Amino acid sequence: MKKRTTILLASLLLLSSLLGKAEPLKIGYSDWPGWVAWEIGIKKGWFKEAGVDVEFVWMDYVKSMEAYAAGKLDAVCVTNGDALVTGATGKPSVCVLLNDYSNGNDMIVAKGDFKTLKDLKGKTIALEEGFVEHLLLLKGLELNGMAETDITIKNTPTNSTPQVFSSGQVEAIAAWQPNSGQALKLVPGSKTVFSSKDAPGLIYDGLFCDRDSVKAHRADWIKVVKVWYRIAAYLAKEDNMDAALAILSERVGVKPAEYEPLFAGTKILTPAEAIKVWAKADGLGSIYGSSKVVDDFNVKYKVYAKPADVGSYFDPTLTKEALAK
Repeated sequence: MKKRTTILLASLLLLSSLLGKAEPLKIGYSDWPGWVAWEIGIKKGWFKEAGVDVEFVWMDYVKSMEAYAAGKLDAVCVTNGDALVTGATGKPSVCVLLNDYSNGNDMIVAKGDFKTLKDLKGKTIALEEGFVEHLLLLKGLELNGMAETDITIKNTPTNSTPQVFSSGQVEAIAAWQPNSGQALKLVPGSKTVFSSKDAPGLIYDGLFCDRDSVKAHRADWIKVVKVWYRIAAYLAKEDNMDAALAILSERVGVKPAEYEPLFAGTKILTPAEAIKVWAKADGLGSIYGSSKVVDDFNVKYKVYAKPADVGSYFDPTLTKEALAK
């Protein structure tokens, strides 16, 4: 009888332990160099070392946003603009970490007959209306003294732009990597006539979290941020680049040599650079100024109806706390 009681008590304790075990933080990430970089921390076991239970879920980009909006993820890796869209149409989030900004991976690609963006006046450009490449094109037109009425837009899903480009239906496309790179390969002589490198800070990429989760698990999210800066420090050392590219390229199924130029088109923010970007200011050098530009675009093109409370989407205090220790 005593033995049976002991077994019963042990079983109850085990059940209690299992029921009381917290679920891991679930983060959706997808095929963008600044987010694929999380793979380094995953492969090297740095999250376990940091004492944080986290599960990274590899997903298609759009599906990751849908999963977050449906409450299936605690956080999602998205651009600042798409975070505003997800918040307006699905579920608001808060950014606790800025990974990078696009530094060339988002492109306007034109056929060889066109040397500059100005040469595309009167021509047709394929892009996905209301998405970040639409914003990129508008910025390019603005910087070149042009208006949207100077070109014709063919609304095309981003993943389909390389095929539309190679079929001869349009003179140019706007797309991000790997689609932009694929377009360059499919059409001999084609070239980049404008890219995010010409408008640094237009497209920021970050870790956007469920607001309640950040309140309830702040200490754990700070640990996640600290691991990111360990990853960033690892990537900053030239001696580590071959090993890093091997990890990154394996995640997306390409060779390291193929992945290297994709990574080069992404500006990973150093701690000092990130702190500057977190400062409230107008213009693309601040996440707040950049996001105001995107918000204006989203309202103008009816991505959503009313201006967002941009400030509520960003919380620099976790990054500052992580970097202070």
